[in-house]
Amino acid sequence: MALAGIFSALYFGITHTVWAVTGEFTRFGGHILELFGVDVSDWAYFGLVKLDGTTWSRTDGWIVWGMFIGALISVLLSSNFKIRFPRQKRRYVQALAGGIIAGFGARMALGCNLAAFFTGVPQFSLHAWLFIVATAGGTYLGAKLVNMKWWKGKPVLRAGGTAQPTGQQKSRQPIGGTVLGLLYLGLIIYFYASNQFMLGTAALFGAVFGILIERGQICFTSAFRDLWISGRATMTKAITLGMAVSAIATLIIILVAGLDPVTKLAAPSTLVGGLLFGLGIVMAGGCETGMMYRMMEGQIVFVPVFIGNILGATALAYSWDHLGVYRYLGESGAPVNLISVMGPAAALLLTLLVLGVFYAIAAVWQRHYRFGKGFTKGGATHVR
Repeated sequence: MALAGIFSALYFGITHTVWAVTGEFTRFGGHILELFGVDVSDWAYFGLVKLDGTTWSRTDGWIVWGMFIGALISVLLSSNFKIRFPRQKRRYVQALAGGIIAGFGARMALGCNLAAFFTGVPQFSLHAWLFIVATAGGTYLGAKLVNMKWWKGKPVLRAGGTAQPTGQQKSRQPIGGTVLGLLYLGLIIYFYASNQFMLGTAALFGAVFGILIERGQICFTSAFRDLWISGRATMTKAITLGMAVSAIATLIIILVAGLDPVTKLAAPSTLVGGLLFGLGIVMAGGCETGMMYRMMEGQIVFVPVFIGNILGATALAYSWDHLGVYRYLGESGAPVNLISVMGPAAALLLTLLVLGVFYAIAAVWQRHYRFGKGFTKGGATHVR
């Protein structure tokens, strides 16, 4: 997470944009609608996210594809690819529903676990803090939902082991990962050689981000869900540390390069969107980053999560002006940046202080609530 924070700051310094994915998911939806003859030129949200060109000609597009490819390269090099199907068919429906809710909520808040969370806080945008609080509430509700008996369904039991020897398959995977890596490196070199500097940079950083999220198994869903279910706070502390590192690096870049931080709308829509996003990612079993690397590991259940994200984001794009989402939930808000409000030093100090408090709370929570309130270190009973 610390490396992700540093590379995120560097990417901002080079491209003046932030590491994000669901904005591009929304554009995917717009292009699909156009393919079927739908005129989206007057949709205000597509004007906001700029539906220009194609996914292959945008830096945000290559961040997404680079993450998929980087994650797949990492999976293959470690021989971890394996097609996996869920035991219960209901998981496909649950994954799709969770993806739709998460995609809708993320775009209502103008960002997901990246642009409105991990990269939003280091940009000192107030909307990121609102989103975090709302997402925490949404994941708490989601944890209660998925623990209900009707959601879990009847367990599927099978006699005997089902694992098959995969030695021969695994021996080939690093070769495939190496070939894919070399081909992708060639594409990056082509971008730079043809004076497409930004596309080359996006493709390069996308792959780096993809490798990092796969090797670190970075999923923002687990950062919250594990707190509510088991008290485990490992991912929570790691993400908090990563944001602290990124905040320091980002502020240095802002001051040295004279850049304007990326600030998004802080409004009731941010809170409602964060709540829906938190609920949706727990229903789906993973956030956007978790979904991406798990798809590349061969977990088929995350394909409907991906589709659901696009559907939900596209539905929000329509609802933004056609159903009054902006008018009722967004119009009263405004972009607020802590640097502008209190100055660089105070903004950084406050950000690090709040992150430090979050880290301490997570550590105490894990120590005293691990596996339930009845757990005590060294005790024989873990769950009361």
